[in-house]
Amino acid sequence: MQFGKPFSFVFEDPDWFKKVAIMGLISLIPVLGQIVLLGWMLDIMKKMINREQVILPNLDFGGQLSRGFGGFVVGLVYAIPMIVLAIIQSIFIAILTGMTNGDSAEVAGIASIVIAVCFGLLYFILGILLYLVYPIAYGRYAEFGKVSEALKFGLVFGLVKKAIGPLFLALIGALIASLIAPLGSIACGIGVLLTLVYSMAITGHFFGQAYMIATGK
Repeated sequence: MQFGKPFSFVFEDPDWFKKVAIMGLISLIPVLGQIVLLGWMLDIMKKMINREQVILPNLDFGGQLSRGFGGFVVGLVYAIPMIVLAIIQSIFIAILTGMTNGDSAEVAGIASIVIAVCFGLLYFILGILLYLVYPIAYGRYAEFGKVSEALKFGLVFGLVKKAIGPLFLALIGALIASLIAPLGSIACGIGVLLTLVYSMAITGHFFGQAYMIATGK
């Protein structure tokens, strides 16, 4: 797996600044902009899977919005365990909040700390598992263009098992990319638009590589 390539391939495109800037502006649109940006990332993955020259995709608002929405659905389905966990935590918090009298309040305080630690650990574990699954799920969606292909859980989890090493590297790469995104705040907010798109491109390349290794492409 090429670890440095995801950080450099963006600049191999002669029009990289224009494309990144356009996508940065699109990302300003509430909700829809983020979905289009996800679709744009999926287009990077598809180029890799099809073994095309991996240059940054041009803006295709309608197509990327459609593909991004499908990707959003895929991500949401796999995040259901995380959502259920958050609901359970909210129920516990509501119960403990009602224990406000005397000794009950002290017990509730201790219980709140224990619950926060336990749930924090569970969120951490589930978060890692999600980022091991997402490259495969998104890869199948990018390759076949159907949400149903990404939701073939047995096949997806089977591919995850085959490529744990590359998927962990993709996870590390995606985490590094997520740290790059906020750095644009140094440029008074304008830079955030560029670094956000750059981080999505990095993530898409890492995810694409991991999927290709898992599927032997």
